[in-house]
Amino acid sequence: MIRLENVTKTFDSYMAVDNVSFEVPEGEICVLLGPSGCGKTTTMRMINRLTELSSGRILIGGRDIMEVGATELRRGIGYVIQQIGLFPNKTIEDNICTVPDLLGMDRKASRKRAHELLEMVALDPAVFAKRYPKQLSGGQQQRVGVIRALAADPPVLLMDEPFGAIDPINRAVIQDEFLKLQSALKKTVIFVSHDIDEAVKMASRIAIFKSGKLVQYDTPDNILAHPVDDFVADFVGGDRTLKRLQLVKVADAMQADPPRVLAETPVAEALALMQKHDHQSVVMTGPRGRARGLVRRAQLQGAQGMVGDHYERIPCTIQVDDTLRNAVSMMFSNDQTWLACVDQDGFYRGYLTQRGITHLLGATYRDA
Repeated sequence: MIRLENVTKTFDSYMAVDNVSFEVPEGEICVLLGPSGCGKTTTMRMINRLTELSSGRILIGGRDIMEVGATELRRGIGYVIQQIGLFPNKTIEDNICTVPDLLGMDRKASRKRAHELLEMVALDPAVFAKRYPKQLSGGQQQRVGVIRALAADPPVLLMDEPFGAIDPINRAVIQDEFLKLQSALKKTVIFVSHDIDEAVKMASRIAIFKSGKLVQYDTPDNILAHPVDDFVADFVGGDRTLKRLQLVKVADAMQADPPRVLAETPVAEALALMQKHDHQSVVMTGPRGRARGLVRRAQLQGAQGMVGDHYERIPCTIQVDDTLRNAVSMMFSNDQTWLACVDQDGFYRGYLTQRGITHLLGATYRDA
């Protein structure tokens, strides 16, 4: 969707962007990352011609932006900045519809879309549509700023540190809501940030800049696992292996379809099952497969009867679509070396161990 070819920008004798080339596939989020003054914001601003190129080419959807009028170009690009800039004398729905109104779109249709977008970022239209910006919190205003850029349904979205001024708790909430929004709308996004954790969470691809040059362009996992030089390694941090935990889902690291027992399973059969698989415990499920508890090998030794007479509560479970970062946090906070993994309906799908996590993350380095 977006391609930069040898893009350069010089201000007087200062080269702000130096021969940068990369491509952003349709529907992906590319985060431009780097220290202050590295050229990332200038690069983004050249895409919608708020800053003109000195040399090189930028193509959007195969069209050279210099062959498209600036007004026409910007109609197809949403723009979100840290300073939200909502109009204080307009209601929230009128703020969202600013661009559709300028483009002469049908008023009824544009307000309907504004209400749909409000719902997508967890702001009830019945409550918020007729309010004014001063009646919203900073985080709520930032959400409105994001969906305002989407009101005219542009294929491309440019975001310049949009969540940088929000406190950490609200920032995480807005990031999550934006990712849900993106999963539904599939926009092509250029996102400027200086925060490696935000980039890892938000990006399909990361472009790391240093002194106007593009140093590395790759997926978040490859950048964390294989930084190209000391600058990138230092920038992403010494804990870069731990940062990878938020990129991997529990489902990718768990042992799927594990042995299990029912409440009516005889104790002798449960012991034989654990011995066969060399397990010290096994999950007991209900008749349809929901996790109900667990039984331990040591406690069943010498016992009689059925498993349902000897089970205990599972200390904690993790959902299969959660991240390894949350899984590890849950293990530590509950003093567990393994977790039962369930789907959103509570059905037992597998188990996750600390050893399994380290083995999965280590595979990247072993393969290299």
